[in-house]
Formats: sequence, C-alpha cells, structure tokens
Amino acid sequence: MLTYDKAVEWIHSRLRLGIKPGLQRMNKLLEEMGNPHDKLKTVHIGGTNGKGSTVTYLGNVLQEAGFTVGTFTSPYFERFNERISIDGKSIPDEDLTGLVGKIKPIAERMEHSEWGAPSEFEIITAMSFYYFAEMNPVDVVLYEVGLGGRLDSTNVITPMVSVITSIGLDHIQFLGNRLEDIAYEKAGIIKAKVPVISGVHQMEAKKVIREKAAEMGSEIFELGDAFTAERTSLLEKGERFQYVSPSQDEVYELSMIGTHQINNAAIAIKVVELLEERQEIQTEKKHIKIGLKKATWPGRMESLSDTPEVYIDGAHNPEGVEALVKTIKERFGSKKITVLFSALHDKELKPMIVSMEEVVDSIAFTTFNFPRVASVEELYDMSNHSNKMKAPDWKEFLDEKIHEMNKEEVLLVTGSLYFLSEVKPFLCRRLEKYRKNK
Repeated sequence: MLTYDKAVEWIHSRLRLGIKPGLQRMNKLLEEMGNPHDKLKTVHIGGTNGKGSTVTYLGNVLQEAGFTVGTFTSPYFERFNERISIDGKSIPDEDLTGLVGKIKPIAERMEHSEWGAPSEFEIITAMSFYYFAEMNPVDVVLYEVGLGGRLDSTNVITPMVSVITSIGLDHIQFLGNRLEDIAYEKAGIIKAKVPVISGVHQMEAKKVIREKAAEMGSEIFELGDAFTAERTSLLEKGERFQYVSPSQDEVYELSMIGTHQINNAAIAIKVVELLEERQEIQTEKKHIKIGLKKATWPGRMESLSDTPEVYIDGAHNPEGVEALVKTIKERFGSKKITVLFSALHDKELKPMIVSMEEVVDSIAFTTFNFPRVASVEELYDMSNHSNKMKAPDWKEFLDEKIHEMNKEEVLLVTGSLYFLSEVKPFLCRRLEKYRKNK
C-alpha cells in the first residue's frame, strides 16, 4: 500500500531529472490520463514576481462570489500539499496519495519510451489537472506558471484570461539575461483570441508582449493604460487605493503591504471584469471589496509580531528587492532596520545586496540546508555595508536579536522563499515564548 510519505518521496525523487522545458512529454502524459486539462475553466498567471499574490487576490474574490476555486501554485511554503488547493484548503493527504497511485505507473512506462520520464513539476502539474477535473471538480482553476511560460508544463491549457504580472531578471540561466528575452518566454502563455492582462512596466518588455498579443489576435489590457490603480493612503497594516477602468471608479483596501501589492490587486480586479464581460461569472462590488481585504499570502511582507516588530518577505530576485526597498522607505521612516538574508547562489545576488544596503542599518548573512544555497562568506564578501555580519547559525542570531530589540527597531528576514519556509515556524514559536515570558 502506498503511504502519503512514500507518495511525496516518489514525487521528490523526480527532482533528479532536473528541469525539462518543453510540452511534448507533458501532452503525452496528459493523453495517458484522459486529457483532464481540457475539462477545466482556467486563468493562467505568469510573470517574474506577483503571481502568488495575484492568485490569492483573485481566488478570494471569486470565493466571496460563491465560486469553488482551485489553485495551483509553487513553491509551497510550509507543506507540500499547499501547491494544489481548493478554496484555500490544501489537498488532503489521502487524495494526494491516490493521485500518485494513478500517475506513477504511467510515468514509469514513459521512462522507457521515446518521451522519457516526466519531471517533478510535470508530475505535480498533471496531478493537479486530474484532481480539479475528475476527483474534486471546481468552477475555475487559477494556474500559476512554474518557470518562464512558453515551455512551462502549465502551458498546455487554453485559459479564459492570460495574465503577465511583471518582468524582471530572474532564472536568467533558463530564460536569458535581457528583459526582452524574458518577456518573450513569459509571453509564450498568450493563446489565440484569449485576452491578456499585463502589469509589465518596462518599455522593451511591453513591446515584446504587445507584439505577441497582436500575433495571436488577443486583446491586451495594460496596467497604467486600460486600467489604473493609485494609492490613496497607507493603512497601518495594508493599503487603500483607487482603481479606475471603463467599468468602475472605486476605492479598495488590502491587508497586504506595498505598492506592488496594489498593482497585483488591480490585475486581479481586471481579470474579474473580463470574466464578467465574457459572462463566465457574476460578482458584486462587495465580493471584490471583501475578497481583497481578506487576502493574505505567506512570506510577502508578512508581519509576525508587532512587539518586537518582525516581518518576513520573500524578496528573492532584484525586482523583489526593489519592491522591498520601496516598502521600507514608505513604511519605516526613522526606525532602525536589521535584515537577515539568505539566498540561492544562482540568483543575481550582488544587485540585491547593494539595493538593500541603501535602506538598512545592519545586515546579517546566513545560510540554510538546501541545494544551490549561497554560503555565508559568499554573501558577506559581496556586501560593502559598514555594519555587516556573518550569522552562520540563523536560529541563534534570531534568538538573540528578538531579546535585544527595542520599539524603534524592525527585524526583517528576507531572501529565498525556501529559507523563509524554515524560518517562519521557528520564529513564530520563539516570538510566542518571548511574549509569554515578558
């Protein structure tokens, strides 16, 4: 009998096959499973940053309007099952185990065929299609692109709407080191006659996306042109902004922090408008207001404690750090900022560190147990900050820091999302203990 632990172990064993861009193997795998993806109503969400937040805003709004919403996201934050969820609830262990029982013999047959063995991501993507179509049918599924877009396993769907949230320099070893190259890969999710919503702001990237939309006969709606979103005030724990489009002029509130979150929320609202225009859904303004306000996404400028003031933020590429720096400037004024940072060494580390150094009072570099992780020395040597330090044991560093902080200080743990997924449960336990003993 296949157990849950054995099922997850088998999925992870596919990591040895690496990243295998291309759709032929994925199409063959899905054909063997009865093409479940063809039975789904989907929204496809790509981009460098903002995908997960956009998924959560849109999912919350649709749930408020009474729809059952499947989501496929990556990476997971605390538990593997999070990647396949319905209405914010992760797939149960027994369902995931059943899915592996279904797909494992197919994958093993393919290993000895002309198609070759499916990768870990292809397996998980195919499992999600089958789950949402056959095992637990839903009204709509929000699919987050894994890597790039054009050759990503999720790109077998024909969605109701395609979304490209942003373009930045990430995964350059796969996607190219120019914004135009990355935009070309992201624009690969645009399908014939399927409308596209774009939050991209760089002109060279916009040009590529516009050309692809024109080639596919797809109408494009760009943030800043077809619709706008401007902050009206900073909330203590969130944002208030004005959204304007041909359909509405309305003020909305968020519980997530940062200008980039306003942009992500605006994109989600525009998706709702397009789905309504195409009579795929019906919603009311209150569904959008309540859904946006309720939406939270782990590791995105997430407040873990007010006293001491502690945040975690998954700024794992230059664009993410740029958004983080902007948020620090807007939010924390004269407060003393300490950052604990760890990241994978295949990222653009130097520009990330240089950007952060502008706005922090001290910066500590650490490492964690993960493939491709940068060493403490590697990060430390890239920094020119006058108050930099090595923190090889991040648990010890956090323990000490929590106890020495005063009300004028902010602690921010940032970098790789894989790092934050280890840090968060530890920090939450320590903060709870600190508050009890105070």
